Amino acid sequence: MAGQAEKQKLQWHYAVLAFLIFISFFAGLGSVPLFDVDEGAFSEATREMLESGNYLTTYLNGKPRFDKPILIYWLQALSVKLFGLNEFGLRLPSALASAIWAVVLYLFVRKMFDLRTAFISTALMTLSLQVTIIGKAAIADALLNCTLAISMFAVFLYYKKRRHAYILLAFAAIGLGTLTKGPVAILIPFAVSFIFFLFKRDVHTWIKAVFNPAGIAIFALIVLPWYTLEYLDQGMAFIEGFFFKHNIGRFSSPMEKHGGSLWYYIPVLLLGISPSTALLVPAFRRIRPLIADPLSGYLLTWFGFVFIFFSLSGTKLPHYIIYGYTPLFILMARALPFLRHSFLINLWPATVLLLLAAAPVLIRHIRTGINDPYIAALLESGITLMETSGHTLILSVAAAAIIGISFVPRLSVPKRFIAGGVIFCLTINLHIMPLAAMIMQEPVKEAALIAKKKEYKIVMWKINNPSFLVYSETLAERRKPEPGEIVLTNVTHLEKLRDPVILYEKNGIVLAKLPAPATQGEMQTGQ
Repeated sequence: MAGQAEKQKLQWHYAVLAFLIFISFFAGLGSVPLFDVDEGAFSEATREMLESGNYLTTYLNGKPRFDKPILIYWLQALSVKLFGLNEFGLRLPSALASAIWAVVLYLFVRKMFDLRTAFISTALMTLSLQVTIIGKAAIADALLNCTLAISMFAVFLYYKKRRHAYILLAFAAIGLGTLTKGPVAILIPFAVSFIFFLFKRDVHTWIKAVFNPAGIAIFALIVLPWYTLEYLDQGMAFIEGFFFKHNIGRFSSPMEKHGGSLWYYIPVLLLGISPSTALLVPAFRRIRPLIADPLSGYLLTWFGFVFIFFSLSGTKLPHYIIYGYTPLFILMARALPFLRHSFLINLWPATVLLLLAAAPVLIRHIRTGINDPYIAALLESGITLMETSGHTLILSVAAAAIIGISFVPRLSVPKRFIAGGVIFCLTINLHIMPLAAMIMQEPVKEAALIAKKKEYKIVMWKINNPSFLVYSETLAERRKPEPGEIVLTNVTHLEKLRDPVILYEKNGIVLAKLPAPATQGEMQTGQ
């Protein structure tokens, strides 16, 4: 009977988690335009790879792109060949990587704890605001987080079981991560495992694992072929661009104005792990007994290292903190049973939705102080779209539903939380993200499709929208346009052009043609 009950519980877990994975990573996967800059840049580099047939070096707008290694581009290229050059094909590899990330999390926690903790941990992960956003974005981070989870879990399993296979698995996952995003995939497992084994006074075992010949060979077989060939192809430009600029440079100083204070990741964390933010309190309230448990201590070290390291980094981007979310979801899942009232957890996501519901009022309040015509156009468009789409009503009803579920007597606290989390996740994915795409990205896509249809040669000036290149399927020079040329810009810079003829304008994005220079005969006639 006990075996049958566990089997039924497993089936229920699988069904619910499959649903959560679907709504978080796959629902509406190809329904909204690519977001700039990151999705546009990765996608355009993949398009240029397919167009050129060069599967070694990635290019963006005809110039080498050394930001990231090659693996995500290969996977996107394969997906595009199968499903076409569209949002679905470009985002599918990330969605699949996120699904694997969730499954790996469930299997590890089930092995280390129990079915309940495994189920809750995975639910927290799939419903998380930042995870559901990057989990299906056409960028490298979903794949990196998947490989990080595998490598970090394998390291702890080696500590626990001392089986050689776990070390080999860790090296393989680190290799794939390094082929996805570079040295960060080595840094996190290396630093966290060293700190952990140091505290356990077992550095000898750590050294033995790190210098495992078979593991090093697996890592080298995965990583060295592309890195070596890329260096032979691009020489020091690759070393300087990838290692010095996009890795060492990102830590030492802010890149592309992505700086921030030492406390930058505190608000990012509080919002990013929504709807489960309230679980941070019981999780860290029990920090002393957690440290005594080896696995909990390992998870705390993992999260703590990521949080501190990227807080000290010169370049700060919101998704960096996600590298430490996986252990946090496990720690919070262990804290959930100590929460007696689901209202306390569901209050946070309901409040977030209510604040978003009030966006039209807030935007009207700040709009009067905006002098930039492009920002003003975006805000005006946002107000109009929110008013016509029933934005405030939709979010208010969703928030009320989340609060209402907290008081359903027949549901346990975890079930009330998950039900509220589903409403929160669906609201973000089916309303907020499409709305944001309509405001910011739909004009870029529409302008690009016009340029593609008319076969315009475009000059891109004072803006950086690589998704335009994806949709127009052509390159664009980035400079000030000359007379007779067609330019993509925004309304802020339009007044600096002489007598532009507007071909397309929406939400501040402008496609315009400059008058051709007058010929000598025309000038004489005019005289």
